[in-house]
Amino acid sequence: MSAIRLDGFADKFAADADPWGTFRNRDEAVKRTAILHALGPGPIGRVLELASGNGSNSAELAPRALRLDATEGTAEGTRLTAQAIRPYPRARAIELALPARPPRCTYDAILIAELLYYLDRHAMAQVARECVAALRPGGRLILAHHRIDFYDFAQHAAGIHTRFLHETARDWRVTPVRATRRWQVIVAR
Repeated sequence: MSAIRLDGFADKFAADADPWGTFRNRDEAVKRTAILHALGPGPIGRVLELASGNGSNSAELAPRALRLDATEGTAEGTRLTAQAIRPYPRARAIELALPARPPRCTYDAILIAELLYYLDRHAMAQVARECVAALRPGGRLILAHHRIDFYDFAQHAAGIHTRFLHETARDWRVTPVRATRRWQVIVAR
């Protein structure tokens, strides 16, 4: 595996606004439905989305959140996310390269989808610490990731959720939401 960096993601978004087909792919729609189920019907107070990509999840999260901070590490992805959430005045797209502190101090829910295996273990541990510090007691941490490896990962997909939760140094009640051969969605409280 040869890990993709932010400039690689920027190039992908510059060449194609939907390089992974997240807006049009049926499997992605099923995964998004599982993510929304994990989030709950709403309204949810403050929601943080890390690595929003082109905003395909953000556009579905925004109607359920009183405040949505959809963060993305590239200017190109941040622009695409801003377009996707434009109809929702309480949602904002923020450029934030990880690891970094979240934009707000406290969130009721945090979504991390298709991100963790792109981070090396050190960066993932930093993101874990920042997330646990920002998630209010009783809040929801939603993780949605592939179960299979791709050539541009920094870490293997197998066990990524377990490794991430371990790095938070917190005890979680984990509920599986949906899993296929390719991906899984869990919620931790």
